[in-house]
Amino acid sequence: MVDSLICLTLTGKTLQEDAEMARKYASYIDVVELRADHLTEDEQLNIRRFPSMVSVPCILTIRRDTDGGKYTSGEFSRTALFARALSFAESNPTKNFAYVDFEDDFHVSSLQDGTQAFGVKIIRSCHDFTGPVVNIREKFERMRKTRYEIPKLAFMPNKLSDVERLYRESSAISDFDHIVVAMGNLGVPSRILAQKFNSYLTYTSPVETCENTASIGHIDPITLNNMYNFKNLDDRTRLYAVTGWPLKVTSSPKIHNEGYRKHNLNNLFIPLASTSFAESLSFAETIGIRGMAVTVPYKEDVLTLATEVDTEAGEIGASNTVVKDFSQWVGHNTDAYGFSRALCEFLNVKNIRHRKVSIIGAGGAAKAIAYAIKQLGGKACVFNRTLGHAKNLAEQYGFDYAPLEESSAALLDRYSDIIIQTTKVGMNSEDEPNKENNPIWFYNFKGTENLFDIVYDPEITPVMKVAQEAGCKVCNGYSMLKYQGYKQFKYFTGKDYESD
Repeated sequence: MVDSLICLTLTGKTLQEDAEMARKYASYIDVVELRADHLTEDEQLNIRRFPSMVSVPCILTIRRDTDGGKYTSGEFSRTALFARALSFAESNPTKNFAYVDFEDDFHVSSLQDGTQAFGVKIIRSCHDFTGPVVNIREKFERMRKTRYEIPKLAFMPNKLSDVERLYRESSAISDFDHIVVAMGNLGVPSRILAQKFNSYLTYTSPVETCENTASIGHIDPITLNNMYNFKNLDDRTRLYAVTGWPLKVTSSPKIHNEGYRKHNLNNLFIPLASTSFAESLSFAETIGIRGMAVTVPYKEDVLTLATEVDTEAGEIGASNTVVKDFSQWVGHNTDAYGFSRALCEFLNVKNIRHRKVSIIGAGGAAKAIAYAIKQLGGKACVFNRTLGHAKNLAEQYGFDYAPLEESSAALLDRYSDIIIQTTKVGMNSEDEPNKENNPIWFYNFKGTENLFDIVYDPEITPVMKVAQEAGCKVCNGYSMLKYQGYKQFKYFTGKDYESD
């Protein structure tokens, strides 16, 4: 496993803006990449002086639009710009570019000879936005025109198994420096675990300009260092993950990684987006992940794909946690515990006897919540768009059930002491409440209801906003996430999260 460098990609419109970003993040990074294709035309003429404006080695990149960049003025002018930036080398090498990124099909002998004469290393890059690249070593050997070049491969995976293949092939290459990047949400593990992929460096972006690189999955350097402990990853680090799809936002890594630091454990918890839970398990086996939190839509899949499922998860019919026990994956459910603790804390009660509860949804989270409601003594009605799913869940606990539609408004009102929203509707929505982001848009809150929405991003979901404006007491799902995470932590480490 190599000690990968952290590279800060600079996409400002001016050199001064980029230099300020480099200075701000200097303590978190090892090298910067000047993306000159993002500069204004006037600024591009002055890129030669940029290395003297910063305190770390610089990569010069002028990425053309066909490779995901913004340079559109043609190869002749781009070649001239490279020449202008690399010519007249200073005797002090820190005032010159340390690297230059040339694409695999860009070959100009005079530029290549000049870089070698001035001690500038060539990163020879290939970008594929349509799918995975196989036989990586063979491709790298073709790309390395001299033994001094550093081949770089960046591609957009279609599924997690593409990233798994990248790991298998890249981690086996140790006789020359190379850079590998799986882009997008699926490729995040290749950035956080760059050392395990034997990648020479990993790319990050400043928080201020992350929108410029959002589609390819850059992480900011502070998060990479502080949350994911990038510089301290070693062969003894135990890996854990949260898996689901699309998994665009998750607070689980923050909760677990803070716990590992608190207990001085050499563990790391990462996001693992996957279009298939079977592929999540395969990736975990390959790279050495010892346990996973499981979120939508895979909580029911665990029951059939895990080697074993404990009694509570079996009774609930869903599992949100799998732990590697020797050669077996064992499924558990911590959602029921997390919800019970969060709900009782929200209501300041020990049970909910004589309370009538509406459960909105009938998926994996709803199954754990229905189980918890029964344990706490509540009586419930399950509302779901697919009535058969509501019926199956409700009958397991002697609850009522109904379709999630306008005609059920009166029944929802009868079970409105506590309304629990268990679907992903409203997740990541900052829009005003409407039929698309509020699953009970048809219900008129009286102001006496207690609303618990298991979604926690945004902090105030659309349905919570409607309920709050009517005078209701509301709670989002962060406390549930936190408490179920604490129990997962115990399964993963054997330690109590909240103990000193």
